[in-house]
Amino acid sequence: MKVGIGQDSHRFDLENKEKKLMLGGVVFENYPALLGNSDADVVLHAITNAISGVTCKNILGSVTDKMCQAGITDSEAYVKEALKYLEYKIEHLSISIECKTPKITPKIEEMRKNIARILEVKENQVGITATTGEGLTDFGRGEGISVFCILTVN
Repeated sequence: MKVGIGQDSHRFDLENKEKKLMLGGVVFENYPALLGNSDADVVLHAITNAISGVTCKNILGSVTDKMCQAGITDSEAYVKEALKYLEYKIEHLSISIECKTPKITPKIEEMRKNIARILEVKENQVGITATTGEGLTDFGRGEGISVFCILTVN
């Protein structure tokens, strides 16, 4: 068994009104998007980092920068790129999201379903929780979103 820890965070992009807020591959309407070269899906980026923690093949950064330059800005493609190096079976993924806004709970089931599809696992292998952190961090105060996740593989 191996364990990968993934983390990522992005500030809100208050200037770009055209870009949509994406979390776990799901659109959150009527909220500012996150700042980044890609769609800035902080959930899928954290998952990519967790997979990289297991495979020891860093995807975010040099690999995804080249993908962005080629016009690939959908973070699902980054997860799929990371999965190419995973030689283990995914057992479980636990995701913890910290933000003041948007409210995550109404979209948890949709996010779980989409992430399970991307990872080719069952929905009950993807857990998602959310917190405001009681406003103690920049994320809890509404400046962006932070995500931690733990991936177990066998």
